[in-house]
Amino acid sequence: MARPTTGRVLAVCAAQRDVVLDSIGASGIDKRPLSGPVAVVETGLTLDHSCDTRHHGGVDQAVYAYDDAEAARWATDLGRDLPAGWFGENLRVSGLAVTDAVVGERWRVGRSVELEATIPRMPCRTFAVWAAEPRWVKRFLDRGDFGAYLRVCTPGEIQAGDEVTVVSRPDHGVRVRDLLAGTGDPDALRALLADPDLPAKVRREATKALKRATHGAPDKTSA
Repeated sequence: MARPTTGRVLAVCAAQRDVVLDSIGASGIDKRPLSGPVAVVETGLTLDHSCDTRHHGGVDQAVYAYDDAEAARWATDLGRDLPAGWFGENLRVSGLAVTDAVVGERWRVGRSVELEATIPRMPCRTFAVWAAEPRWVKRFLDRGDFGAYLRVCTPGEIQAGDEVTVVSRPDHGVRVRDLLAGTGDPDALRALLADPDLPAKVRREATKALKRATHGAPDKTSA
């Protein structure tokens, strides 16, 4: 079945203030939808911020997108509303299977912004406390609907309602999901790693995924 090549931004979300979580402290995970155009630069949305800049943010994790269909499945399972931003995402997207984006595929969002899929979201203790659901990290890992981080290739402005178009998709076929779910094909991962211009965090995660694929050693440590 052909993968969809168009979708739509349902919401653009940012954390304009911190939320204080028990045993964690201040966090920027509480992202809320914004109205109107939002500027996007190399490091992400100008109106957003992260408290944990070691594990979140940076050019390889500048924008985090989550698929509305995957969010709806979680909402059904948990029996609660999961509004745009609940996953800590910057973009709630419909029409595209976000976690199944091919690593390195590029999206044009709106008129000019271009984003490139990099790595999956690794659930951490902050996310677990925020979710307040039992065994949340394990459940999130087991489901495999991680969402995708994206690099900003062309800055500009985005807003809710913008069309998302896949403008290029690499031939290696490694999906964002494959870097964490243990579903990566060794030959495909080697083809991905052969790219000399691979972003640093993608190389790190693809190397770990190849080790799991060839040695069968699961690696579900937080990054």
